[in-house]
Amino acid sequence: MSKIYAVGDIQGCAPSLKTLVKKLPKKSKMIFLGDLVNRGPDSLGALRQLKSLQESGRAECILGNHDLHLLAIDAGLRKTKGLDTVESILKAPDRAELIHWIRNRPMALSDGNVLTVHAGVLPQWDLQQTIECAHEVEKALRGKSYKNFLANMYGNTPNKWNKSLKGDERLRVITNALTRMRFCTSGGTMEFASKEGLENGPKGYMPWFTVPKRKTAGTLIYFGHWSTLGLLRRHNVIGLDTGCVWGGKLTAMEIATSRKDSKGLEIIQVAGYDHPLRM
Repeated sequence: MSKIYAVGDIQGCAPSLKTLVKKLPKKSKMIFLGDLVNRGPDSLGALRQLKSLQESGRAECILGNHDLHLLAIDAGLRKTKGLDTVESILKAPDRAELIHWIRNRPMALSDGNVLTVHAGVLPQWDLQQTIECAHEVEKALRGKSYKNFLANMYGNTPNKWNKSLKGDERLRVITNALTRMRFCTSGGTMEFASKEGLENGPKGYMPWFTVPKRKTAGTLIYFGHWSTLGLLRRHNVIGLDTGCVWGGKLTAMEIATSRKDSKGLEIIQVAGYDHPLRM
């Protein structure tokens, strides 16, 4: 059986992506954990390579906040920011094809035992509900009125899950949890400003994966998004954003085929991008 690897945030670092794929076993498959583009030196090249890998059956790509940012820019709903590197995609002859491909990517994936997401999972969600909520956003992105979803996607409120939420507010909470969350309270109230490490969150908040009685505590979760954590390995929680775009590394880690201890899983890393503005 071919190995499957989860891969941390690429953020347009096409050279690192190319090097990593060459280092992986030829018949292996990959799940990329979101933030496929932006901030790196070649977002267009990275996106084209990922699309090719997905269409050949070797990979699947989860969406992150930077990927949604690109969709909003493409739709004319947001403007590029100072560090953005998506102009090459917007000027590409295959722009429409690439955007359509992004819109049809998943927000989360699971085989029933392992869950892959970009940012995090709210403590009130079990595995089934996480996937169901992800499907709600996927349906909105793939629909004819997807620009309406993108127009109402941004905002920090509501900042807590309530199963009675409907419409844009419901989709916003789901999107924020899956693509932006780092810290939340024990009751699941999210906070979006802090990007520090585990012990440096705002008072009353904690990393989403340390919330007591989190309903996905029994599920092995691979996630990205949080580069200040580096490679994080805890019981049933693996963080793989190792700051590729900021001079760190691009990391791939074998996905467990069962509930075996993650300590025995293979890790493959390559050098990241020496960003001129890296800290």
